Amino acid sequence: MALSKRDITRIERALVTSLTEACDTAKAEIPGFEWLTHTVNYANFPQSLIITWVFDTRAHKDQTLAAGLDARMRELTATALHEADIPSLPLQRCVHFDSEEACHTQHGGNWRLRLTRAAN
Repeated sequence: MALSKRDITRIERALVTSLTEACDTAKAEIPGFEWLTHTVNYANFPQSLIITWVFDTRAHKDQTLAAGLDARMRELTATALHEADIPSLPLQRCVHFDSEEACHTQHGGNWRLRLTRAAN
């Protein structure tokens, strides 16, 4: 069954609110983490949902992954999805990590282009 515009708006609001809380928590805990975003195709929701956690540099991203802090970020993601009443998703598939540095180098800083390509 297709989602109505009202359903999509409700989901987006809940998702943005809960992900903002996750983002604020991560900023306080994880060095080099700057922001996060999500992409979704509501015709294939929730399977198409991708949460991208963005670091300032590749080095900070790599250090976070090497230290195992990606587990904390996945935990924050799971909590955010739960709070937004999003059905459980395989976090290994829907959580991505990236950096401002990589976007600047590979896509000239164009996040819209980068995220669109990553979703496909």
